[in-house]
Amino acid sequence: MRTEHPKTPSARALGAGGAALGAAALALGLLGVPGSASAAVGSPQGWASQNGGTTGGEGGDTVTVSSESEFLDALEGDGPQVIEVSGSIDISGMNDVPSDTTIIGLDGAEITGGGLDISGVSNVIVQNIAFSGWDDDAINIQEGSTNIWIDHNSFTDGYDGAVDTKRESDFVTVSWNHFFDHEKTSLVGHSDGHTEDEGHLRVTFHHNFYDGTGSRHPRVRFGNPVHVFNNYYLDNAEYGVASTMGGGVLVEGNYFEGVDNPTHTGYADSDIGAIEERDNVYDGSGEPETGGGDVAAIPYAYDLDPAEDVPAIVSGGAGPGNI
Repeated sequence: MRTEHPKTPSARALGAGGAALGAAALALGLLGVPGSASAAVGSPQGWASQNGGTTGGEGGDTVTVSSESEFLDALEGDGPQVIEVSGSIDISGMNDVPSDTTIIGLDGAEITGGGLDISGVSNVIVQNIAFSGWDDDAINIQEGSTNIWIDHNSFTDGYDGAVDTKRESDFVTVSWNHFFDHEKTSLVGHSDGHTEDEGHLRVTFHHNFYDGTGSRHPRVRFGNPVHVFNNYYLDNAEYGVASTMGGGVLVEGNYFEGVDNPTHTGYADSDIGAIEERDNVYDGSGEPETGGGDVAAIPYAYDLDPAEDVPAIVSGGAGPGNI
């Protein structure tokens, strides 16, 4: 079967088009000034396509930013907006992102030092940015946020989670990201005691490259179903996927290479969760743990790549510059 990649005009289209747009903005002295509307590239598959879909700042003003002050000012905006990140911007701490916002990197865009707090909002897209060295989380989705799409970014060398989803958040897709030289990638569920997460935390992870990272790819509490498909797991030190506290995870069509513990049903002091595994490849890897209860049905349509093709597809297509 063929995966329907996010509907893009061509591979690396943003890299060329984004660079041209950024150069034009610089030449005209328009950085930090609202301009004509643009939008993210493509549209999400998975949970972020449900509940009315995820469009970010589509139809709103566009502002191109190249400094911390411009970026933080843009995050104070109201209404739909597209924030285009040009160059490398160093921030600190966690910075609130408003509803109906797309944050999209132009060619070579970086955010270093701090992270994005997507808290109590809806309809947010973060795309085509290299995150590094964050001092808390790189992206924290929490407090009932819904319809969030994190796509074609990279994450390395930060303090805590790269992309965490917790505190009753829902309808989230994490796709085509490259995680490397980092320990904890994605927590789903705040804590064992935060039972308010039951009935929420529906997240899709697809076509991500977990490249030598340690754990939490993802680590799930309560969310059911969480859908993990067509990801490439390479030399993950601790484990691949863990389902706990009654969560339910469908692990489907992934490629595990050099991963001693591909999946866990239960982890640390957390009660068990359910894992259903289907059509995965375990190359030089251990046996997956499965069972632990029922995984709810996936309600949306999706296209699945053959697992044996995943290393080439994902290593060549994940991360910034590949949309």
